Amino acid sequence: MKPTMPATAQAALEWGWDQYAAHASALTQQTLTAASCTAWLADWTQLASLLDEVAARLVIASTVDTTDKAAEARYNAYLEGVQPQWLATQQTLRELLLQSGLQPAGMEIPLRNMRAEAALFRETNLPLLTEEKKLGVEYDQTIAAQTVQWEGSERTLSQLGPVYQDPDRTRRERAWRLAMERRLTDRPQLNSLWQKFLQVRTQLAANAGLATYRDYAWQDRLRFDYTPQDCSSFHDAIERVVVPAASRIYERRRQRLGLQTLRPWDLDVDVAQRPALRPFTDAAQLVSTSSAIFHRISPQLGEMFDTLDREQLLDLDNRKGKAPGGYCTSLPLARRTYIFMNSVGMHDDVQTLLHEAGHAFQDFHIAQNPRLPYAQQWNTPLEFCEVASMAMELLAAPQLAKTAGGFYNAADAARARTEHLEGIVLFWPYMAVVDAFQHWVYEHAAAAADSAQCDAQWARLWQRFMPGIDYSGMEDILATGWHRKLHIFQVPFYYIEYGLAQLGAVQIWRNATKDKVLALAGYRAAIALGGSVPLPQLFATAGARFAFDATALQDSVDLLEATLADLETQN
Repeated sequence: MKPTMPATAQAALEWGWDQYAAHASALTQQTLTAASCTAWLADWTQLASLLDEVAARLVIASTVDTTDKAAEARYNAYLEGVQPQWLATQQTLRELLLQSGLQPAGMEIPLRNMRAEAALFRETNLPLLTEEKKLGVEYDQTIAAQTVQWEGSERTLSQLGPVYQDPDRTRRERAWRLAMERRLTDRPQLNSLWQKFLQVRTQLAANAGLATYRDYAWQDRLRFDYTPQDCSSFHDAIERVVVPAASRIYERRRQRLGLQTLRPWDLDVDVAQRPALRPFTDAAQLVSTSSAIFHRISPQLGEMFDTLDREQLLDLDNRKGKAPGGYCTSLPLARRTYIFMNSVGMHDDVQTLLHEAGHAFQDFHIAQNPRLPYAQQWNTPLEFCEVASMAMELLAAPQLAKTAGGFYNAADAARARTEHLEGIVLFWPYMAVVDAFQHWVYEHAAAAADSAQCDAQWARLWQRFMPGIDYSGMEDILATGWHRKLHIFQVPFYYIEYGLAQLGAVQIWRNATKDKVLALAGYRAAIALGGSVPLPQLFATAGARFAFDATALQDSVDLLEATLADLETQN
């Protein structure tokens, strides 16, 4: 008799492996045939959905309050007692299916992925993968504890964000330097943590018989459609095409602010010295207005977002003890998703919610696609997951004005769009710094174990891709910029995806400027495909080309600069 699964993941949050074992054994002990395979895949999907959602909910609990020791203990118990057993079980299940020779319908790409995952798996790596996750929790705790005394009260560093938009340059500089001084106090701790991450990852690769962790990461991230050399070509194209455009943006800003040089605390203030955009006063207003925007784009998207609100699947406000950043995580058993972020009342928060909602919409579309019944079909390449989110930012942009249900009057809506589009241009060079840094790290692991060499490499890459910002006298702050990018510590090599996806998203937006109905239809068709087709086909379905070349970048930069010139007349 098949064991009964719990109806919700919440019922299993404190389960040990013993409580999962009967469900796992029921799968691993089956003899697969053409007749039994469909039901077996459905059972595997049910168990995977339970375990994936339990893990997601434990991560949520540990990030909404990094000081919650009970939540940390539950997550550590999962990492130590459940995750290794589940990873080993999944390897057994992959091998069962691959050795059966069966080719279930719609599973061509998932089977390709399974072959790569099966080849990479090593039982000796299971404790290392657990250790890596625990180090990630330690990084979150370190960053979340960073607060300062500012004008009579304790503030998180995120809560200083609005000050960087203050027209008073002296006040901006004071806040910026205070935040950076606080970050530098954790320099020894983060350097020590980095060495532990690097040791774990070097050993993961060695255990798998691979020369470098980059080789390991490439296979682990299922990157079949591009190579490290393609990334290098993309960096070169960004240097040739985008860095000059970014330099033009920085120079316009310097001139309009009337400054001799542009300092880091001059990057967020309005160039016309207008008060900073304050689109909302609290999370409730952010949610209600965002809902109106999504309903204008598509009633179906609006209802998906409202579902998250009704079911309390949004945690948006910044607070002390909350982990940094923002994310959207799937809750596959419930067929839902959860959005986490750190809003402080800025326009960036609007962009973050639009972005994370794009991820949520992708989860909803996959869950509602009857052609994707199995969990293995839901594994969308991250390069396209970020198209779902970044394209939503651009598709929502015309709705930012109050006349379209948004946050702003016409002038401020144009100003917000200007910030966003300039941000896209400025992001590509920064993305190149982060990605090139990680390639250097894992090609030169011995050198990268020395944090001083990491500092020096980061500074070299910054000078290559980020001209226009004056860090003179603050070289330590510039060189330790890699400490402030959580992806480098927690999710290595997860950054090129943003650059590639942004290029895809701009192409979808270009389509929308010509026919928004057709562009939205292509977007929705693509995000509903999950991981059932190759990455270039996902881009093509959305109406974009998967590209690394200077031509594609130039076309996108031309559109961005032309639109920015038009917006200049409106704000």
